[in-house]
Amino acid sequence: MIGFSLLTPNFLDPNNLFNISRQVATLGIVAVGFAFILITGGIDLSVGYQISLNIVVCGLLMSQYGLPWYIAIVAVLVLGTTIGLINGLIITLTGVAPLIVTLAMMTILNGVSYLLSDGLPIFGFPTEFSFLGQGALAGVPVSLIVMILVWAAGIFLLNKTYIGRYFYAIGNNVEAARLSGVNTSRTLIFVYALGGFFTAIGAVLLLSRLNSAQSSTGAGFEFDVLTACVLGGVSVMGGRGHLFGAFVGVLIVGVLDNGLVLMNVSEYVQLVLKGAILLIAVIYDARSKSSSGRRKQIGGVALTKPSNRVTV
Repeated sequence: MIGFSLLTPNFLDPNNLFNISRQVATLGIVAVGFAFILITGGIDLSVGYQISLNIVVCGLLMSQYGLPWYIAIVAVLVLGTTIGLINGLIITLTGVAPLIVTLAMMTILNGVSYLLSDGLPIFGFPTEFSFLGQGALAGVPVSLIVMILVWAAGIFLLNKTYIGRYFYAIGNNVEAARLSGVNTSRTLIFVYALGGFFTAIGAVLLLSRLNSAQSSTGAGFEFDVLTACVLGGVSVMGGRGHLFGAFVGVLIVGVLDNGLVLMNVSEYVQLVLKGAILLIAVIYDARSKSSSGRRKQIGGVALTKPSNRVTV
């Protein structure tokens, strides 16, 4: 932020800061569910096209089928939760790696969203709906308020409930968690369904801000949310991380995107920079996880080393 404030005169302008808060709202909300999934040792590459399908369905329900905006939102929340539920069921029932399952689901959702929209933008939404992503209450953007409420709920679930402890237990050692009495299958299904629910909330706010539904909107979003979570210390290997760190990662990605745009940096250069940042963060995560494991192993050997002293 200091660097961009020096390089771009408009970066610290209040209007731009509010614009950043609106831009990161969807990323921040999706990151909550995504962090839960990473903590359990999984991953969901389909979140980008979950967003695409959600906004296309929401737009169609309002513009072509004439449903009230609040009913369309409820329908999309149900849709998003169902998609996450399907991901969780396939992963737990088949034993296929989450990377493969969600990659296949990403392709399916991409095709379905284009079939529904015919590749054309959808617009013509009620003014009340646009207020969610563009309006403000007492000078605070509505989308920022929603993001804070979602993060508060996520922090409570992760830190103050037994379900949150189950997430960490499964991420550290799924077999040990199962032998300890944790219903690992039910917990994993729940975490993916929860991720789909939060993704749907983020999609609704994104559609409300853009005021146009396009199937290409969510393309590459999974990369941004993964970068944000890993930058915030959520391990891609599972069992480690917290939502405050993920929130910091969301702010870093949001500020980086906004600042580079203000500096008129090429989109391709932005991709290179964000890819390099993600690579560095993942390498650091892997090395720190490995070092932590070695320290535990050395400590265990030291504790179990037999004594040479003889007691008479």
